[in-house]
Amino acid sequence: MNSAIVSSESRRAFLRSGAASLFGLGLAELAFAQEPPPLPARLPADTADGPPIVSARAWAIFDGRTGQRLFGGNDATAMAMASTTKIMTAWIVLQQAVDNPKVLDDVIVVSDVAARTAGSSARIRMGDRIPVREMLYGLLLPSGNDAATALAQHFGGRFRDGNGKNAATPLAGFVAEMNREARRLMLGEMRFVDPHGLGANVTSARSLSTLARNAMQNATFRQYVQTRRREAQITDAKNERRAVTWTNTNKLLDIEGYDGIKTGTTTAAGSCLVASGRRGDDHLMVTVLGCTSNDSRYADTRNLFRWAWRERAARR
Repeated sequence: MNSAIVSSESRRAFLRSGAASLFGLGLAELAFAQEPPPLPARLPADTADGPPIVSARAWAIFDGRTGQRLFGGNDATAMAMASTTKIMTAWIVLQQAVDNPKVLDDVIVVSDVAARTAGSSARIRMGDRIPVREMLYGLLLPSGNDAATALAQHFGGRFRDGNGKNAATPLAGFVAEMNREARRLMLGEMRFVDPHGLGANVTSARSLSTLARNAMQNATFRQYVQTRRREAQITDAKNERRAVTWTNTNKLLDIEGYDGIKTGTTTAAGSCLVASGRRGDDHLMVTVLGCTSNDSRYADTRNLFRWAWRERAARR
């Protein structure tokens, strides 16, 4: 009796299992039978001419002598700029030196805030005493965020707004001057919230190219950005001296024909580069924003230079 009941229950369980399996197969067949989404239309065929395909989300090529925009891709779109911000930081400082060259001999005493600035570093410490002319190497070669903060704090109190008032802090005053200078140069897509690029600073490739071209007219700026390595002596808070070595982050300087100017890398910005290249008497500047890696920014930049040189030669 019990054996018969168990057997009956087993048969019912088997039938339920089989039914469920068939139902599942039916659903799978139904899902498989549904039409897949349509494929997108095919893009036009690649042409034999035109600029190279690059990873950069935006790029621009300018004539370094005239400042004329020659070519560009998505170059009017504002996007994160990372440490290419430091071109403007250096430009603001060096504009002060145009009227008063002695400001380069000012000695900056590094604050705790500057020394603790995150990210790429010139390895300066609280209480260090460093002349402005040396701090600019720490800004532009190793891309020191700490050096950017120190410079901004040192100079920021010298700037006043349209009503003749100082900002709440020297750092805020310096950033305000960066934005005023962007407006004076009519760089419509450029905005700053800090002097180093860790925050939400934005630019377009064309605005950044215009700024860089202006900066490259300054002989002192050119000297900084073409320097591959700098040995510096820093006096610390105990009046002891230590040596530091700053190496330029711009790997294009390892190749003849390139003479600046600035890298930039953050998660938001990707890998960025503003580069200056010369071939004979010709001078071009290439800006790439939003590249997928540090290696790709150099490959993109070199490919754009090579293409632009060929275009220039063909049109002459």
